[in-house]
Amino acid sequence: MPPTLGDFRRDQLAIAALFCFLGFQYATWASRLPALKDRFDLGGTEVGLLLMVCGVGAAVSFPLVAPLMRRLGARRLALWSALVLVAVLPVLAAAGGYPLVLLVIFVDGVAVGCLNVAMNARGAALESHYGRAAMAQLHATFSGGSLGGALLASGVNTVTHSVTAHFAVAAALGLLLLAGAGPRALPDAPPAGEQPTKEEKQGKKGLRSLTGASRAALWLGCAMVCGTVVEGAMNDWSALYLTEETGASGRLAPLGIAVVSVMMVLARLLGDGWRGRWGDARMVRVGSVMAGTCLALALLSGGTWTALAGFACVGLGMATVTPCLYVAAADQGPDALALVAAMGTTGLLAGPALIGFVAGRTDLTTGMAVVAASAVLVAVCSGRVRWKEREGAAAAR
Repeated sequence: MPPTLGDFRRDQLAIAALFCFLGFQYATWASRLPALKDRFDLGGTEVGLLLMVCGVGAAVSFPLVAPLMRRLGARRLALWSALVLVAVLPVLAAAGGYPLVLLVIFVDGVAVGCLNVAMNARGAALESHYGRAAMAQLHATFSGGSLGGALLASGVNTVTHSVTAHFAVAAALGLLLLAGAGPRALPDAPPAGEQPTKEEKQGKKGLRSLTGASRAALWLGCAMVCGTVVEGAMNDWSALYLTEETGASGRLAPLGIAVVSVMMVLARLLGDGWRGRWGDARMVRVGSVMAGTCLALALLSGGTWTALAGFACVGLGMATVTPCLYVAAADQGPDALALVAAMGTTGLLAGPALIGFVAGRTDLTTGMAVVAASAVLVAVCSGRVRWKEREGAAAAR
């Protein structure tokens, strides 16, 4: 019996629950950083180290993910990683010292890295199985989960300042999300790019094929690094740019992050339809060039409202870049997907620091110009990849 739209919807919701859970879990503990800072009397350096350790854990997961995917399958790896992330919350609340907090956050980072690859592999399998675009909407649910985690933190904090109570409620809600992810999930299939042909087994032709796949994965990884540099820098530096370079008031400054986030969520909700119409390669190239060009023009103009318009274009243009790159990496197999995800983590870690370094040597306008250049480099790197044609792919309506 051929798969129906109802089957697609149920599988999509099951995978979306994983994306939503990851955003929710991260926002939950990140929203309580001020409480953890006060509890352990941490300075700025210790808080920065805490955040860095999470990223290091995600990067360390890279050599583990591909073997675990082969052994467990993407579905089981996703669920087991998510259960570890649920357990992290009460353990973090009960931690008695800063070294233990660092260890817990490191484990959190490793589990995040595993879940990130596994759930994106499931999203790519969903698109392949049904011939329908879905990845952009899945990434939109991650943003929705982050918003939900932040709102829960705010709500619980009005009732009690107890981190233990907050994390207990969040863990229970996280388990409910995972219950929605468990019953319906696509059966694991051999990943694309992992079944060697007869010629590949026999020698030189196979070697050339594997070399080409590795080269494609590296270009995709470079594109992902540049794309995540843009996303991370816009979140960390947009408000400061508005106040320091355009003279915006404290009331307007938060709109920098807001316009990027709102445009990105809206574009991701609509993005699968655009992907079905124009294709992933065009979405990545046109979107990233538009983002970089509009941001550069906004920087040249120097005004607050022009900057906000440029930031909105960045959110719009970059919204489907990451989902499309994950799909393309999944086509190369689990090793490529793990590599691209790890390089994306590197971009998120290094991007804001790079902008800060440039701004410290020059000014923040020049630092933001690096962001604009990074967006354009996404198009350059992705242009070196032969994108898979997805005939008949349509948007999930």
